Amino acid sequence: MPIHDRLASVPDLPDWSGHAHAVTVSGRLVFVSGQVGMDSERQVVGVGDVAAQTRQALSNLHAILRALGADWPDVVHFNWYVVDPSGSQAIRHIRDELIRPALGERANPASTLVQVAGLSLPELLVEVEAVVALPE
Repeated sequence: MPIHDRLASVPDLPDWSGHAHAVTVSGRLVFVSGQVGMDSERQVVGVGDVAAQTRQALSNLHAILRALGADWPDVVHFNWYVVDPSGSQAIRHIRDELIRPALGERANPASTLVQVAGLSLPELLVEVEAVVALPE
């Protein structure tokens, strides 16, 4: 039995490519803090390269998921924060490359992308946080 159900389409709302409108969850929720394109040495990876920073941020997030005993299918929501929304295509490409294979036929998690004036360091271009549903 799945620990969450995705509501992929809602009457009178547009279908959005790449994410569900909402997710219903049972079990335990974990709210994962925003992850950025920094390596284990706290060095920014890919300065000026949103794709490289997205790849690193998702790698960091995946490490947290594994530490929780979870994986990509357990993520029910992403919040993406971007300095420049023109990089959203690169973000989607990396997300689909790294996460889509783990989801199989399931829809992507719910997702929100927000443009921000800046992140914690001026070199950072993208930050991603997640809500994860763990089995009871």
